[in-house]
Amino acid sequence: METLVATILIIVIFMVASMILNNLFSNSIKNNTRQITAHLNELEYLHYNEKLSLPYQDDYEDWTISVTTEKEQHQNIVLFSAFNAATNTTVEISTYR
Repeated sequence: METLVATILIIVIFMVASMILNNLFSNSIKNNTRQITAHLNELEYLHYNEKLSLPYQDDYEDWTISVTTEKEQHQNIVLFSAFNAATNTTVEISTYR
């Protein structure tokens, strides 16, 4: 009887640990913005070398990308932003130009 109870406890502990690890891994994959940040850096490079005309809008995988200019304190700011509607995540890069 003791062996049966110990086996059930071990199985329950492994199931809970498995669910926790699965949740952690899926959240880290959903919140990974490395690829879109690299794409925004590429767009920033294209703009710096005058190969990108503004305003710019595009769809990249699940992301909606927009590049706009704003004037703030007599300086032009170029805002590179990407929004993912599925995860409700926004990534922004701004440069002075």
